[in-house]
Amino acid sequence: MDIKQQLEVIKRGAVEIISEAELVRKLEICQKEKRPLRVKAGFDPTAPDIHLGHTVLLRKMRQFQDLGHEVYFLIGDFTAQIGDPTGKAALRKTLSKEEVIENAKTYKKQVGKVLDLDKVKVVFNSEWFEKLSVAQYLSLTMHVTVSQMFAREDFKKRLDNKQDVSLLEFMYPVLQGYDSVHLKADIELGGTDQIFNLLVGRDMQKDFGQEPQVVLTMPLLEGTDGINKMSKSLGNYIAINDKPGDMFGKIMSISDGLMFKYYTLLTDENLDEVKKLHPKEAKVRLAKSIITQYHGQSEADTAAEEFSRVFASKELPADMPVYKLIGEKPVVDICAESGLVKSKNETRRLIQQSAVEFEGVKISDIGAKINSAGVLKIGSRRFLKIEK
Repeated sequence: MDIKQQLEVIKRGAVEIISEAELVRKLEICQKEKRPLRVKAGFDPTAPDIHLGHTVLLRKMRQFQDLGHEVYFLIGDFTAQIGDPTGKAALRKTLSKEEVIENAKTYKKQVGKVLDLDKVKVVFNSEWFEKLSVAQYLSLTMHVTVSQMFAREDFKKRLDNKQDVSLLEFMYPVLQGYDSVHLKADIELGGTDQIFNLLVGRDMQKDFGQEPQVVLTMPLLEGTDGINKMSKSLGNYIAINDKPGDMFGKIMSISDGLMFKYYTLLTDENLDEVKKLHPKEAKVRLAKSIITQYHGQSEADTAAEEFSRVFASKELPADMPVYKLIGEKPVVDICAESGLVKSKNETRRLIQQSAVEFEGVKISDIGAKINSAGVLKIGSRRFLKIEK
């Protein structure tokens, strides 16, 4: 592609490029010298699952791959032990090295559903950070000032509210910046909440005598609640390893307004064509498009048929999990033991919200018990077949 065509691909869905003029110049030099740009994005393995929110960056990385550039998928196994303080209202719990290693095990396989693993460079930042001396770590702090840190919005907000900010948290953007120095990144991708850390990388590269990286930010993807950033801790996420049926139901639950953002950031669909469709038809197409990416066309078609059968025709799903009931048992125990709900407390909350029913009858008593066979339903998507 010529530079104008590359820019059209690169800019789709992007919020900001710092700066576009620098990006054009880098692309021109690249084309002239017949070499690829080095494009970097970092992911801390703080949880084992990659969700659709992560794929906003992964898909942009894939676009750079398809344009012939060199992509670095950086697994922050070292920085994850500190924890990115971005957007956090309080000190976050640090992870052990063992926890981080366990979480990182599945990352490469999962990102292979988006990136071309034959071309991607997978790197771990422990490879260079574990070799630095204490003196070298202290020298890195010279590249960021305390006034810069205090000007950072999330830190400033916490300090104004008399909440602590640790020196360890100050180190996170410093280390992320050094990742760019070590990899000699031409471009770094990140969410809009990462802008401070990304700009530290630019400044640090200048200090080390390198050409500063271009920063490209992508929007944060709201989860199924339509309000908060997609997050496993908030329970509003759609994991790329979710079962096709679960993924279909979750996507169908998002708002019509959010649907078009999902189309823009998570698919290559023609948006002008999508806008001509009825919202329900468009949402089905969205769900099938996303599921096809991670599970294949056949699974997407099956999930769509099952969703239509269960929700449009008010029928029961064909593959409900089965729970063998002996005697009589509280609903909260059945839900927790079967795995239908994560905990008894969550079941109690769902009962109070009138989201639990047995054989078509709403359960309103958190102490309710079941002593017969039937179907237990949670919300609109979770079913459990109880057998005696």
